[in-house]
Amino acid sequence: MTIPGYRSPDLQLAASPITPDRWAQMQEAALFGADDVAALRRSRPILEPSVDAILDVWYGFVGSKPFLLEQFTDRSTHQPDGDYLARVRARFGQWILDTAEARYDEGWLSWQIEIGRRHHRIGKNKTDGANSSALVPFSYLLPLAQPIVHTLRPFLERSGEGVDAVDAMHDAWRKSVLLQVTLWSFPYVVDGDF
Repeated sequence: MTIPGYRSPDLQLAASPITPDRWAQMQEAALFGADDVAALRRSRPILEPSVDAILDVWYGFVGSKPFLLEQFTDRSTHQPDGDYLARVRARFGQWILDTAEARYDEGWLSWQIEIGRRHHRIGKNKTDGANSSALVPFSYLLPLAQPIVHTLRPFLERSGEGVDAVDAMHDAWRKSVLLQVTLWSFPYVVDGDF
């Protein structure tokens, strides 16, 4: 399935400034290892049938916070841009599956930097031609990892897996999201400080 604006060959992404060696060091710093990769991959068949329901929870959270919904609000009409929200939702759903797939190659690293650009003023709104806020403030980027990971647990619990397996999958998601948000932060960090 092709999702407009999502990791397709026609996007011509720049090579990631984060080398595979640096990515490996970041994983090590987060205590993210082979067991976490396996746990993420175990989560995919559990989460895949629930992607829309997960997105409903996440969009419900964002929609209930005017300061977050502002990132999807048209600056001219001061109303949420439904088309923009729908396009981002489709990409967000694929991001869930990609996260659970846990395939870390150079293309994936480049895509993470592109996601960061799309949150930052250098790339926000450009993919969709939206007229929304010019920037997702950095002060929201990291904190949003918490509701994203926290609200996944009930979906993982529906698997019928034991508590230890659910804990392992949930912990792997926590580490993965932390690492990804760190990569997304690249455009926000002063050159040379990342």
